[in-house]
Amino acid sequence: MMQPILNVGVDVAKDAVVVACAEHSFPVHSVPNHRAPLRAWLKSLPAGSRIGLESTGAYHELLADLAQAHGHTVFLLNPLDTRHYAKAMGTRAKTDRVDAELIARLIAQEHTRLRAYTPPTANQRKLDRLIRRRATIVRLKGTLKLTMRHLGGFAAELKAVMGKLDALIAKIDATMAAIAACSPQHQEAQHRLQTIVGVGPLVGISLTNTLERVPFRKADAFVAFIGLDPRANDSGHKTGRRRLSKRGPAELRRLLFNAAMSAIKTKVWKPIYEAYRTQGWSTTASLVIIARKIARAAWSIHHYRTTFNPERITKCLT
Repeated sequence: MMQPILNVGVDVAKDAVVVACAEHSFPVHSVPNHRAPLRAWLKSLPAGSRIGLESTGAYHELLADLAQAHGHTVFLLNPLDTRHYAKAMGTRAKTDRVDAELIARLIAQEHTRLRAYTPPTANQRKLDRLIRRRATIVRLKGTLKLTMRHLGGFAAELKAVMGKLDALIAKIDATMAAIAACSPQHQEAQHRLQTIVGVGPLVGISLTNTLERVPFRKADAFVAFIGLDPRANDSGHKTGRRRLSKRGPAELRRLLFNAAMSAIKTKVWKPIYEAYRTQGWSTTASLVIIARKIARAAWSIHHYRTTFNPERITKCLT
């Protein structure tokens, strides 16, 4: 007799995870966040069980990868979503036990609407970490410039620090290029994406890393995944202002916006940008529209294995 599929919630910490079951097939308990005890616990679950856990830096990765390898369906949740779900359920307390039970309940009720976790390859994970660390360093450079802007007598020291940070960024870029070069498939896909006017090596690597890992069925799904989709805010006779959902990878969203800023200086994208400005769109809104078009072009190029065709972009002007 087959055991029923369980809906399991996991609250992840550095040293241990707290696990709970929506069907109460086992008591809430803690499991060390190490390979051997996690594998032993996963083997005790019925095949194909659904396991939900929040994205927590790198602490969730071991359990998520092991669970997926054991044939379970894993759902990696945005902590903000679980927080909103807790408020909707009237949850007042916040403990590891409460969080695990809440996640188990969420998975039991909403698993059909959630995207199952797709484990990255080792190189995809390395690239993702390097991209995020690079973004942190870039933000740090901006913060340092603002902090020291009105202080005299530190120009030489600031220049030295900036030089070190620039060297670190350059080394990260070289490391990412070397990792991407290890996969001919990645390199070919990246080169196709870089035929999009405005897309350089960094944006190309980021786009390729995301599109190769997650099988988006439509361009709209990719746009929504990176948070460039407009969010409706309507009620009754009121038509509210549309704002970006800003879900998903913030750094890829920032890189696409930067790509749009570069693209509008070219003869391909500049007329499109100016057309939106003439229609009354703000500078930022027009750039977001261009970034969204670049994202759609990237999905199409990757999905159909083609290259960028400027004529398809400029058709909207005729």
